[in-house]
Amino acid sequence: MGEEGTGGTVHLLCLAASSGVPLFCRSSRGGAPARQQLPFSVIGSLNGVHMFGQNLEVQLSSAKTENTTVVLLVGLEELTNIRNVERLKKDLRASYCLIDSFLGDSELIGDLTQCVDCVIPPEGSLLQEALSGFAEATGTAFVSLVVSGRVVAATEGWWRLGTPEAVLLPWLVGSLPPQTARDYPVYLPHGSPTVPHRLLTLTLLPSLELCLLCGPSPPLSQLYPQLLERCWQPLLDPLRACLPLGPRALPSGFPLHTDILGLLLLHLELKRCLFTVEPLGDKEPSPEQRRRLLRNFYTLVTSTHFPPEPGPLEKTEDEVYQAQLPRACYLVLGTEEPGKGVRLVALQLGVRRLLLLLSPQSPSHGLRSLATHTLHALTPLL
Repeated sequence: MGEEGTGGTVHLLCLAASSGVPLFCRSSRGGAPARQQLPFSVIGSLNGVHMFGQNLEVQLSSAKTENTTVVLLVGLEELTNIRNVERLKKDLRASYCLIDSFLGDSELIGDLTQCVDCVIPPEGSLLQEALSGFAEATGTAFVSLVVSGRVVAATEGWWRLGTPEAVLLPWLVGSLPPQTARDYPVYLPHGSPTVPHRLLTLTLLPSLELCLLCGPSPPLSQLYPQLLERCWQPLLDPLRACLPLGPRALPSGFPLHTDILGLLLLHLELKRCLFTVEPLGDKEPSPEQRRRLLRNFYTLVTSTHFPPEPGPLEKTEDEVYQAQLPRACYLVLGTEEPGKGVRLVALQLGVRRLLLLLSPQSPSHGLRSLATHTLHALTPLL
């Protein structure tokens, strides 16, 4: 697989490792799908680089020029032992919507954090109770309620899905074109990589869908429309209240400081997160810029300040204790003068990590206090 960035266009190319036959090429420009494709000469060159390194028992991970980056990725074993190239190319088309969403400017962040994007509904306990009853009536343990690719509520069985399944399934649902109902075959990378499960989706309201992961039963006709209406028609108002949660993640009226332009809250043990860049309406910078700033800041603090695993143990004659790790850090972009640039602050307390994007009016000396107060307010939610 190769990825090349030229003039703002990103190309994702998948080649058969043994023959070099192109399996697919997806392109994105400015966060949206692009028709521009890689010329065959570039595809041939990428394959030549891959084969040259393979013959020398060298794995080439990346190559860069002044304005181009080429990245080679190791594919699944199933993609290297190809029996019928044309059949594989046809099967891979079902993944195009998901692939395009990763290349584009997604409003989600689970691809980076490997945590499930979630939202907090105003009447969560009521929806959770209805979801559990629906799961019992359908005879499946894996049921979730998803709005715009984010999990509103889910059964215990759904939450027990491992990574990356728990992240990919709602992301897949959010990337597909709207449909009243679907019966979609999916392979689970860890849980069932060779035998497909059925992903059933039922649209309750625009962008709000019920998702069931199951085997041969139940048939879709058993769920829609009779059982669906009986279980969910009484909850129409709580369901409608979920629709604005896509971009906002938090219920309307949740108390947030007016300086907060965006936030990312992660529960590192549960592998769930809340992510929004639209907590309090329209301000500069744009939502796209805010997402980019928070994603880059997350990458920075995770790689330098807050490692994903606990720190190493240091031993003295009397005790064993964990190496000290920072609890907070901040970054000022532009200038520290009030009203200039933006502020980013990260705070970790126990299993929770909070990242905030703040307006230039927020003074640097108050960043940690504001982050601590915000984390305490969000803790009961996640």
